[in-house]
Amino acid sequence: MTRKTTPFALSLSKGLIALGAVCALAAQAQTAYPTKPIRIIVPLAAGSAVDNAARIVAEKMSRNMGQGIVIENQAGAAGLIGAGAVAKAAPDGYTLGGFNDSIMTMLPNMQAKMPWDILKDFEPVSLVATVEWGLVVNAEAPQRSAGDLIAAAKAAPGRINYGSGGNGSPQHIAMALFDSQAGVQMTHVPYKGATQAAMGVAGNEVHAAFQGIATVNALVKAGKLRLIGVTTPRRMPQFADVPTVGESGLPGFEFNSWFALMAPAGTPKAITSQLAAEVQKALA
Repeated sequence: MTRKTTPFALSLSKGLIALGAVCALAAQAQTAYPTKPIRIIVPLAAGSAVDNAARIVAEKMSRNMGQGIVIENQAGAAGLIGAGAVAKAAPDGYTLGGFNDSIMTMLPNMQAKMPWDILKDFEPVSLVATVEWGLVVNAEAPQRSAGDLIAAAKAAPGRINYGSGGNGSPQHIAMALFDSQAGVQMTHVPYKGATQAAMGVAGNEVHAAFQGIATVNALVKAGKLRLIGVTTPRRMPQFADVPTVGESGLPGFEFNSWFALMAPAGTPKAITSQLAAEVQKALA
């Protein structure tokens, strides 16, 4: 028996086909990412080691993904403010955070009350870089080694001061560790960010600071800062004449930090996985 197709059935069939096509296009649109520029909030000062690393990686990711990636510095309170902005952002993959280990591990253990929860308010994307550190003084200062700085601090307790990117910043933690192991007490002067602290040493506002090498490299090469020690286990090839802090005054002392890309909690796994792959591609 030949089955006759009615106009209604034919119309319904066409409608279902059209609906299926629309749904397929909608699903494709939902999975397409990115379709607009991505913002990475760095809760630290421009010119800091994390900021420099973020810009290098973002440029490569932008080129590979064919979409703009904007770095936005929101410094202050050692990273609390900028990290809070990331936590409150829409979990759509278009606002990310470039956080150092201080923001993720040190601050939560130093603040009596946190405005966000690192475990509940964020999704990890990828580790991006580790940061090498050094001890700097003004280029005209008499100290030429970590041992010299320790001797100066012992000779004038509390009168030698140091700059940091704020309470709980890596610069603060590094020098507090240095003080403790050396048995000295230097005075902490917190700045708004790591870059400002480095300029404080260059401008003779403070005597010394621990800083990421990337933050102070240009100032050292320009003759405004003197690098008197590196915190790596061995000397750095690019500063072969600079001793480690361990060999020049404080045996066993080491310090480094790391930088990771984070997303607001609730960001789809497909997006964070894609971003993680793009980070690794940029680092390759």
